[in-house]
Amino acid sequence: MNKKVEQPSAENPEELLDLEVTEPKEWAAGIPAVYEAFKDIIHETGAIRGMSASLKMNQKGGFDCSSCAWPDPDDDRSPIAEYCENGAKALAEEATTKKLTGEFFALNSVADLAELNDYEIGKKGRIAQPVYLPAGATHYQVISWKDAFKKIANKLNSLASPDEAVFYTSGRTSNEASFMYQLFVREYGTNNMPDCSNMCHESSGTALSEVIGIGKGTVTLNDFYKTDVIIIMGQNPGTNHPRMLTALEKAKNNGAKIIAINPLHEAGLTAFKDPQKVKGFLGISTKLADLYLQVKINGDIALLKAIEKLLLEAEKETPGKVFDHDFIQKSTVGYNELIQHLEKQDVAQLAQQSGIPIEAIRETAEMLRNKQRIIICWAMGVTQHINGVDTIKEIVNLTLLKGAIGKPGAGLCPVRGHSNVQGNRTMLIWEKLKDASAKKLKEVFGFDPPKENGLDVVESIKAMHDGKLKVLFAMGGNFLSATPDTNYTANGIRKLDMTVHVSTKLNRSHLVHGKEALILPCYSRSDKDIINGVEQIVSCENSMGVIQLSKGVLKPISDQFLSETQIICRLAKETIGNRTKMDWAKYESNYDHVRDLIARVIPGCEDYNKKIRKPGGFYLPNGPREGKFKTEKYGDKAAFSVVEVPEEKLEADDYIMMSIRSHDQFNTTIYGLEDRYRGIHNERRVIFMNPKDIALGGFQSGEKVDLFNYGGGVARVARLFIIVPYNIPERNTATYYPETNVLVPIDSVAAGSNTPVSKRVIIKIRKHAE
Repeated sequence: MNKKVEQPSAENPEELLDLEVTEPKEWAAGIPAVYEAFKDIIHETGAIRGMSASLKMNQKGGFDCSSCAWPDPDDDRSPIAEYCENGAKALAEEATTKKLTGEFFALNSVADLAELNDYEIGKKGRIAQPVYLPAGATHYQVISWKDAFKKIANKLNSLASPDEAVFYTSGRTSNEASFMYQLFVREYGTNNMPDCSNMCHESSGTALSEVIGIGKGTVTLNDFYKTDVIIIMGQNPGTNHPRMLTALEKAKNNGAKIIAINPLHEAGLTAFKDPQKVKGFLGISTKLADLYLQVKINGDIALLKAIEKLLLEAEKETPGKVFDHDFIQKSTVGYNELIQHLEKQDVAQLAQQSGIPIEAIRETAEMLRNKQRIIICWAMGVTQHINGVDTIKEIVNLTLLKGAIGKPGAGLCPVRGHSNVQGNRTMLIWEKLKDASAKKLKEVFGFDPPKENGLDVVESIKAMHDGKLKVLFAMGGNFLSATPDTNYTANGIRKLDMTVHVSTKLNRSHLVHGKEALILPCYSRSDKDIINGVEQIVSCENSMGVIQLSKGVLKPISDQFLSETQIICRLAKETIGNRTKMDWAKYESNYDHVRDLIARVIPGCEDYNKKIRKPGGFYLPNGPREGKFKTEKYGDKAAFSVVEVPEEKLEADDYIMMSIRSHDQFNTTIYGLEDRYRGIHNERRVIFMNPKDIALGGFQSGEKVDLFNYGGGVARVARLFIIVPYNIPERNTATYYPETNVLVPIDSVAAGSNTPVSKRVIIKIRKHAE
């Protein structure tokens, strides 16, 4: 089908764009991905600059992609392109030759820039100089680095308490910068260090830490090549982690089966055309999912319980053949309680709650029955629910029953969405400092870190509203666009005395600001960072606990950039002054000195400078990967959990909305207006609906509608969306973020992790009010 529908743009409802809807794809990547990648690189950087950088991206001795956290192969890296389409677009964004100087900001007021949509804002170019927005001013103006640091330090030192400031971190921040950042913030006197993990895999860290003793995954990339079954839950690798497709194809070629569990039918879970192989170049695809279970939104616990109940019945038929009783007895607690709980479950009812036919669930159980080499992957479709922590515990239950952990080809794989978000946490970026880490910081650096927990993202936003915060300092990211309840968050930010953003490019958060605002431009991953004639390196951690070096290769387009580490050290020196225990000048002069500190504090990072210089880096310690567990509650055992199936109560005109990325974006960065896998072109304000819901609701395909949420008794609205029929369960809908973050209630959070619930938003759909 080809339809043209007029749709207003995101920020100006009177301006119409043409939405084109085509048939969704049944495969991902292929030659179109190569074309789109090269097109963006050449357009933004020029052929020589961009292509030379791309050959070094994700290569040993090169720079780490600033996009997703999927690991690089330990050995067989492609010499041509060890990156994906979205990685190439991320490179194009940061390696662009377009730059924003004082002249740009003099010509463009904050109000005028705020009228642009997020795509237009991001395409303006790199911020080339530090800029400052005085109280009451309409335009940012150039400021020297010296004066910028002085203004920020004066403001921080004028606060009644360090706890009146909050210091946010994005996953882009390197390990070196993260470590120095948390040192500065804690010596300054607060644990207010929310980070992007609060909004994505906090549920994973919370659940896994409790039941297996580590808040990370347990597999390596090589495990994918040795496994029998891969289960992919609430994740769309074709768009969000495209390099994962290569690993899935290799697993399939080695005989593995893949089970996809996702509400939307996604091309990247269906088939893959590898453009670096003759087969893929010729348009021949590899089938990925052997079973595709289109679960209802948040029907995952019911589905997992149904599978476990069927496996329990199979275990009774052939005792000792289905469950790994030797592992269960030696390494777990809580097995009997789980079995008693499963005995009470009704598979037919669970099937109805999950939205999956019993026959498909039986087929799934049969596929798992005689297998122990099982990997379960998941992402935001699991974590961003009220019961996200419980769902992950249920995932662990299935893994423990099968003994599918601590052995080759088996384990747990939370797939991180940003390239160093896991490294941030390893480097102690967290609002909750553990006693052992606090003790180590005092031992090494001679100051007492604050003892009370700081604020996470949601708590920080509420504190802004309550007047308890005066300053927001953001190390990267796009805080406003990433957070829930957009209008509520924006109103809180506007109450602040000062907002400071360390950034590479302009984004929405620079345009919704405190009374004063600063933007501090920093190097990107691909930029050379040379200090006193020495090229510096940094390091990052991927989803599977590998830390490796990253070294920029491009000449920066401005001589006004500083690295994140330099910014932190200079600000710390200006702020803490003679009170500091640290030689900040030393650590900004050479990052080897920073890594020497990391080696003294972070477990597994001994000889850090030596380890990261090894080709491919090194693996951090991971007990569960070796079958060793150490939990606070259960000692040297992993724990089964008894969790309940969440109840779903909807009013007659309610729908459940989940927010998703388009193929043309990474997190809040919008690369373009195309989502070709889903057949959406030239527009983002669409709502995917089941065709039956469209008819029953009295709507039509292509109709303009407004979306409402009334969580907590507050009316929230996202106006002007186009209805697009799609293969999605009834009463379930999907929209792109950040456009519909405005509908996510600030108080709708995951129990135990406080993660905003962006994948289960109750909405009402009304015909658009002209």
